[in-house]
Amino acid sequence: MHDILDLDRYPLDQPGSPQWRALVDRCKADLARDGMYNLEGLMRPGAVRHAAAEVTPVLDTSAFTHKRSHNVYFRKSVPGLAPDHPALKLFETSNQTICADQIPESLLVQLYNWPHLAGFIAATMDKPVLHPMDDPIACANVMRYTASEALNWHFDRSEFTTTLLLQAPLGGGAFEYRTGLRSDDDPNYDGVARMLRGDDGEVHSFAAEAGTLNVFRGKNTAHRVTPVVGPVDRIVAVFSYYETPGVRFSDEERIGFYGRAA
Repeated sequence: MHDILDLDRYPLDQPGSPQWRALVDRCKADLARDGMYNLEGLMRPGAVRHAAAEVTPVLDTSAFTHKRSHNVYFRKSVPGLAPDHPALKLFETSNQTICADQIPESLLVQLYNWPHLAGFIAATMDKPVLHPMDDPIACANVMRYTASEALNWHFDRSEFTTTLLLQAPLGGGAFEYRTGLRSDDDPNYDGVARMLRGDDGEVHSFAAEAGTLNVFRGKNTAHRVTPVVGPVDRIVAVFSYYETPGVRFSDEERIGFYGRAA
């Protein structure tokens, strides 16, 4: 794993060491302040190029084009909201997706299953343990955004999302987010509507470099990836971990996200 990750800078393989604890504490502080943390350059440049080269031919020939019109909740309706409420404004999302079962021997799947990665993320989230999904389709995905494609405004269903950027575009493809827009007790529909109109001054943006691991609390933080500009695609891996073992998506969820149930 030392050939893949910069473990001198980020000692994920040394749980309990002073250096590991200092990194965990730094990430916890970032999570408390920003709702996310980034490990820039976690994946070594050569490994980034290798990982991108492994997945690109599969994206070119076997990807599912995920294109849908949706609101920020990914739900057709929300109890208590009129169908024309501005918080239910529709947006377009489009990308190409491949799944772990299409790249089973890849560097990315090896990294996803590396116990020290899940263990480190669990520590930063104050969880006793995190488990890989028991789902060969949904556990680890790679998404590609070509020119004009975007992941539009939404809240995540899961508590947090882990991504690893493999290729950054020349323009666009920025990650925009609004921390603390709602809570489990307050949906703040009017605040959501203001943000979607562009009237919220607390929306932040950053553009990561290839090799950056991002862990993001997206359940109550609205976020999007802006449309890609130019001939270089945005390619990102998405890793899914859960506190309970054995988690699998339903056939309906698989078909919606990946175009197939098996």
